[in-house]
This record gives sequence, C-alpha cells and structure tokens, in this order.
Amino acid sequence: MFKWANLFGSKNNLEKEIVSPNGRNTCKFILKNGEVFYQVLCDGKVIIDESRLGFLICGEEPIGNNLKLIRTTMKKHDEIFEMPWGEDHYIPNKFREGAFYLTESTSAKRILTLRFRVFDNAVAFRYEIPAQPKFQRITIADELTEFNINLNSVAWKIPAYEPDRYEYNYEKATVSELTNSVHTPLTIKTPTGYYLSLHEAALYNYGSMTIKLQNQKLKTDITPLSDGTKAHLALPFETPWRLIMIDNSAISLTTNRVMYALNEAPRQDFSWVKTLKFIGIWWAMYVGEWTWAPGERHGATTRHAKEYIDAAVRLGIGGLLIEGWNNGWEGDWLQNGINNSFTEPTPDFNFTEIASYARIRNIELVGHHETVGFIDNYERQLEAAYDYYAKNGVHYIKTGYAGSQMMINGRREYHHSQLGVLHYQKTIELAAKKQIMLDIHEPIKGTGIERTWPNLLTREGARGQEYEGGAILPSHACFLPYTRLLSGGMDYTNGIFDITNNVKRVSTTLARQLAYFVTIYSGMTMAADRPFMYENNYPDMFKFIHDVPTNFEMTIPLAGEIGEYYVVARKSRDLKTWFIGGVTNEFPRRMHIDLDFLENFVYEATIYADSPDAHFRDKPFGYEITTRKIQKTDSLDIYMAPGGGFAIELKQL
Repeated sequence: MFKWANLFGSKNNLEKEIVSPNGRNTCKFILKNGEVFYQVLCDGKVIIDESRLGFLICGEEPIGNNLKLIRTTMKKHDEIFEMPWGEDHYIPNKFREGAFYLTESTSAKRILTLRFRVFDNAVAFRYEIPAQPKFQRITIADELTEFNINLNSVAWKIPAYEPDRYEYNYEKATVSELTNSVHTPLTIKTPTGYYLSLHEAALYNYGSMTIKLQNQKLKTDITPLSDGTKAHLALPFETPWRLIMIDNSAISLTTNRVMYALNEAPRQDFSWVKTLKFIGIWWAMYVGEWTWAPGERHGATTRHAKEYIDAAVRLGIGGLLIEGWNNGWEGDWLQNGINNSFTEPTPDFNFTEIASYARIRNIELVGHHETVGFIDNYERQLEAAYDYYAKNGVHYIKTGYAGSQMMINGRREYHHSQLGVLHYQKTIELAAKKQIMLDIHEPIKGTGIERTWPNLLTREGARGQEYEGGAILPSHACFLPYTRLLSGGMDYTNGIFDITNNVKRVSTTLARQLAYFVTIYSGMTMAADRPFMYENNYPDMFKFIHDVPTNFEMTIPLAGEIGEYYVVARKSRDLKTWFIGGVTNEFPRRMHIDLDFLENFVYEATIYADSPDAHFRDKPFGYEITTRKIQKTDSLDIYMAPGGGFAIELKQL
C-alpha cells in the first residue's frame, strides 16, 4: 500500500507513506522546506519519530537542503531465496519499496536518490548518489542520518573506538545515556514494548556505522579515517542499507534475516563451499602447555600436527586448525607483526608433509594468518600466501587482526574504517578466486555479505571463550543472540571440557559447552579443547559435538530474555533430526519446552543436561544424559544450573 499526501502543496513540502505487505509497518518519507526526513510506525504507533537525512561534504555544500522531488517509483517484491549454508535454508524477501529522486533547487542541481524498503519486520533505506557532470568524486565529512527514538528506551550496547574493537561485555543503558559512540547491532526496547535493532546491511567501501546521541537524537557516527573524514568516494555510489529490525519480543528478533535479504545473490559459482567442524592446536597454548612461538614447547610442530590429525580421524571431526606454524611469532608478536611471513613455516613444521598426511586421511587443514593488523605487510604477501595454501590443498583459513588499529598505507586506521572494510573485502574476494573459505577474527562486523560471498563462513567480532578466566560471565552468552548474533554467525570456540584449569578457569557447566553448538551458530565451528579431553574424559558428552551439524534447514526460537536465557531449536538439513540448545545466566532456571514444532513422527531424544546439583563454580561437571521417545504432543522440562545449559538431539525414528 502506498499513500501520498501533499503537506503544503509543493514539490518542496510533501509526505509519502510506504506500508509493509502485512500492513503492520509504515515508513513515511517527508520533504519539508527542502529538507528530507523519515518516520517509522508499527501498529500505528510511532517507533522512530521524524528523523533527518543527508550528508556533509568536504569542500561542498551539504546534501540534504534545498531539495525538491522530481520523480518517485514504487514497487512490490516477493521471493524466497536459498542460502547454501546457515541457520535457515530459505529466507523470505518480501517488501514494498519507494525510491525518491531528488534534486537541488540551487544552481548546483546535484541529484540524490533515497530508496526505502518496508518489510513486515523491518524498515531499511539507503542513499544513492549518481555520477554527475560537476560531481564525480566526494569526500564525506559526516552522515546526518538520525534515529529519533524515545530517550527512555533501553539499549544493550558495547562501546566503539576502544582498543579491543567489538570485544567488550554488553551493558544495559537508556538511550539518553548513549552520549559516546556504540557499535551496531544496537538492540533497543521502547517504553511501548517494541524491540528494535539498529544495524546496517551490505557494507562495502564505506566506514562502519556507529551510533551516538547528539542533540537528543541518536545519529550515525561513521567510523573515521585517520585524516578525520568518513569516506573518499568515486561516484556513482550507494551507501550501506540503514536497517531497523522491529518485533514484539526479544526472542522473535533473533530470527530476523532481513540483513541477508538486503544483499545481492552471488554472481559466481560457490558450489564448492562447505561448512566445517574442526579441532585445533590452540587451546593448549591458552592454558600454557604449548607456545605459538618456536622453542621447546612449540605447539605447531610436524609431530604435534600429525598427532592432532590422527585424533581428528578418531573423533570423526573433519578439520584441524594449526596456529603458530609460520615465521613471525618470536618475541613480542603484537609489536613485531611487520615481520610475519605467510609462506615460510618454522623449521620444525614441514608444511608439505603435513598437508599430504592430512589429505590422505581426509582431514581439511585450516590455515592461519595472524596479521596483527599490519595490513601493508599482509597485502604485499596476500596473493602468494593464498597460492601457498591452495598449492598444498588448504581450503580454509582463519585470519586474525589482533591489535587496537591497523597499519594501512603507513598510517594507523580503525579496523572498521573505510580502508579496513576495503581490506577485508579484498581478502574475501581473493579467497573466492582461490576457492578458499574464511573464518575472520578481529573482523569487520557482519552485514549479510555472506549471501553474496558464501565463502565467508564465519567471523569472531565479540568476546569468545578466549576471554574465559574472568573476563566474561555466564550472562555474556545470553546477550549474544539478541545483539551480536543478529549480524550473523560467530566463531565462539565452543566445547571446552577442561573447565577447571587453573590457568583458564571457564565459567560454565559441561552441559553448557554442548549447548553453544546450537545457541551460537557458525559455518566453521571449532571443538576447541585438546583431543584427550574428548577421548579420555567425557566421550559420552563429546558424542553430541560429533553429531551436531554445521548447517541447518530452519531455526525456531523457543524462549528467552536479553541477558537472562536463550533456548532455540534447529532442524538439520537432513530433514530428520532436530537439535535444541539452551543457556542461562548466573541464575538457575527450569524450562518448559513445548514440542509442537516437530513433525508427526516419533523421535528418540537424547538429552544432555545439568545435574540438579550442578553449578558453574562449585560443580561444573555435574551432568545427566537421558534418552526417551517423544512426539510433537509431548513437552520437556529441563533444568539449567547457574551458568549452565542443555543440548538435545531428536532423531526421527
């Protein structure tokens, strides 16, 4: 439905409504005295009040003043597209769109298009600036986009522009307190009970959007370059989509997939892309048994790699990550990243021999490139480094960008600046060319480009289990589904069974470690502990890690509240098996789970749960495994201990 109303009877003052297919959401495009605004309503209630749009341009007059409408186009769109991997196989893409073509009434007569898409559960818009005779290149000084939300709304946020990038604990605050920039997705609950998440989609060649309060309104704060500007652009150019996800509950928000719908379908063949579960020479370094750097306790040796490959075969796990294999880890590696080589293994690591050993045993190696943010050094070697892996049959790479900023063109830049975004995209496109799949740590946040580039299987972008040992609490994993995970999958490094290690004390129960394989999706999923912990200590619990897939047909959120708990069901793409996972915060909880989402079959349910006396501090290894037959008319009551969780496998009989 499209509605038109002239407010003042001229092309400089008018209003137009775009209504979602189900009639629930309305976006108003407003032109008032030559300035452009928008407003969002849900169920007839204002969600985002009148909010300004436009740009400040270096050396030019602002874009957003003295505008008049010259043309409007409206269309409807309704399709379902397929994702080759992910939380859902098929994603609806149904919206109504309005495109508003504007020009300036001044002598400059620059042209701008504002394109809005209104979905049943979201509103999105972007700016489109075509090339023009006197307007070929621009430098963005500021983007003026506002989100005029009730200041009494509650937000869950992490800070922007801090040394650890996105790796902070989520905190609750009122919108009126967001005076410093915060990252997106920014999840908000309004006083009227609506849940929103402010984010962006299809981020290319532009700084990441952060948000802060300015003049009593939330406003975009595009991550700046080192020269203080936001972006240097050749026209034509389209900004990322500004995305507002909308729902009645926090748990329903977790399956909003509009971000992917706003990205384009892939333009090349990606049939070679496969998800992967892997173990790694990694956690042994974190607990101090081995080191990344060469020496007596070096982890990445030929002998250790072969032992881990053999373990992967015994465990039925398809891949092995090897960190610390290359020259450059000596000394203070965070400061010496400029010396990293990505084609030279250490003397005690025979790459060719290991690659052959893995290939014969049908184990995929996951290569590792830790750049430490020295992008100039990395890009000089990039093509040769990817060729080195491809020549040795390595089809997966975990990249890393540790450090507070990147060194690009000899200058320090934010990871999420325009230059950072361009670098990440360069690696993704080169990897696609070489048929390599990526797991990016210290990444740019997810904006749904995995639809276009499905070889990007996962990324980090939040605190994972490397922060165990005191820097995260059980509540952290109960924030992620409603915040960070709205931007896509995350490599959380699940499956730590050595919970009580004095070096890295983990704040979970054992059953909760299984739950992570369901509650935190990742196209590349790491069973992160050392193999002997799975084989010798808890083989009965490891069976779930072996069985749970890395690719799902559909996801059904069952229950949850932000920071409190989260329960979700996922159907395997074999269409015969369901998996349910649940986590709670520091408080115990008993969950009643209705199973009416199941098909009309009998299932064998294997339930991995906390024991009644389990506790993440006092008795983390307390667990129970039970098996029973169930069907869709049944229900389950599951206990979650403090810091605990559960995992369930339901096999169709």
